[in-house]
Amino acid sequence: MITDRQGEIATALKQDINRSQYDTPLLELIGLENEISLAVSKLAQWAAPRPVEKSLLTISDQVYIQPEPLGVVLIIGAWNYPWALTLQPLVGAIAAGTPPCSFFPLFLFFHSCVIFSVTLDCKLAWSKHIDSMVAKMGRGLSLILSSSALYLFYLCDFGLCVHRRRITWGKFVNCGQTCIAPDYILCESSIQNRVVEGIRQTLLEFYGPDPKSSPDYGRIINQRHFNRVMALLDGYTAALGGQSDASQRYIAPTVVKDVPPHARLMQEEIFGPLLPIVTVSDVDDAIHFISEREKPLALYVFSSNKKVIKRMLAETTSGGVTVNDVMMHYTLNSLPFGGVGQSGTGRYHGKHTFDQFSHHRACLVKSLGMEEVNMAWYPPQNPHFMPIKIT
Repeated sequence: MITDRQGEIATALKQDINRSQYDTPLLELIGLENEISLAVSKLAQWAAPRPVEKSLLTISDQVYIQPEPLGVVLIIGAWNYPWALTLQPLVGAIAAGTPPCSFFPLFLFFHSCVIFSVTLDCKLAWSKHIDSMVAKMGRGLSLILSSSALYLFYLCDFGLCVHRRRITWGKFVNCGQTCIAPDYILCESSIQNRVVEGIRQTLLEFYGPDPKSSPDYGRIINQRHFNRVMALLDGYTAALGGQSDASQRYIAPTVVKDVPPHARLMQEEIFGPLLPIVTVSDVDDAIHFISEREKPLALYVFSSNKKVIKRMLAETTSGGVTVNDVMMHYTLNSLPFGGVGQSGTGRYHGKHTFDQFSHHRACLVKSLGMEEVNMAWYPPQNPHFMPIKIT
């Protein structure tokens, strides 16, 4: 279905958010097809019993974990990447709940299923509602929220194309409507102007002098979100960009310098093409800034200093992390994708989706022999025959 209807899918997303015809395969469909291929090829292995370490008391027994179907699964996708965010979890859900021989035909007939969508005004309030509902159902929850931090170490040469291109693309692709797009940049004040100039040069390279006329630059999904994003700019003068056109839901790629840490722009998930820069004094200050806030969905560190990278990884926490690039950890289905704390719970991609939607049943099959070993458990008990601690 995905292969046959790729043109229709790209056209629909062009109408929704002016997404480039090349970006839809790149950002959604190729990864989705890889996810399907992986599940088909690895399903027997994922679903097989998983032997675990035995103790001395169970040395002659069969001890293993058996994945089995968890039960009914509700998948709520999102409009920014509707195919990937809906069908990727579906692949793992079908794999976890269906015998291998019927998995593939089920997916082929997916288009006969009913899909519905809902519009959510308040993400955190909705997540609490889902938490409550899931608790009543006795089911597991995988919820991905947003907000991601990016730190630039002062020795990082932002004049290099590799840095500015990776950051600029990651922030402004899909018009900034990506859950793991950098929400803000932390950098030392000495390089702030170089960062702005580097982004300016890259935007010219990517979208030309007028991003509005570029076929590769997107639009905000609807008028409500356009108004919300524009309101975040109130009281600020953009160092770069800032132009908008409500009739087209167009907001130019925008950078704001010297944003106070407690500004509204730093309190809300932006989910649009606004990039605030907050200055920090050093690595310690950056670590403190990140750690005193809710744990981010993704953390990005740009540095060639191994000690700085090691400290950022050791002294912060986040759903995922990529060093010297953005969003690339999402592309690997061998890595779990998910949040922590307020940025989400649970994980998916590849085998991780299968595991998320499976119940891991603990299984121990004993023989009826070696009853002498069990005598230590039975009364009447004798301190001289108490079992020793065996691991």
